[in-house]
Amino acid sequence: MPEKHLFEYAVLRVVPRVEREEFCNVGVVLYCRPLGFLQCRFHLDEARLRALGGLALDLDELQARLGAFQRICEGRRHGGPIGQFGVAERFRWLTATRSTVLQTSAVHPGLCLDPAATLDRLFEQLVR
Repeated sequence: MPEKHLFEYAVLRVVPRVEREEFCNVGVVLYCRPLGFLQCRFHLDEARLRALGGLALDLDELQARLGAFQRICEGRRHGGPIGQFGVAERFRWLTATRSTVLQTSAVHPGLCLDPAATLDRLFEQLVR
């Protein structure tokens, strides 16, 4: 029987007006320590975001922030100083509480056989 692995994930949220605490799920980040796995998937639905945040929301800036988020997940130099941390430290940094337009949910645990397939499933359930 294949071994299941503990994983943790958080939902990436766009919070156009932090003071209103309204958000739109735009992605998922998943970390599986036993396999050294850290990846995220995201998608910006412009119509949904505009309905929530109005014209003041800068989608190009948001795309750039999500790109930085993804580079940190990938690690190495192109992820900047944070991208050079260990996998666990990068995940903890990415999921730290912050009051910005891009936030993460609380971290949730689970068990999986394949973290990439689990990331895909969570993305479809929570974002699409």
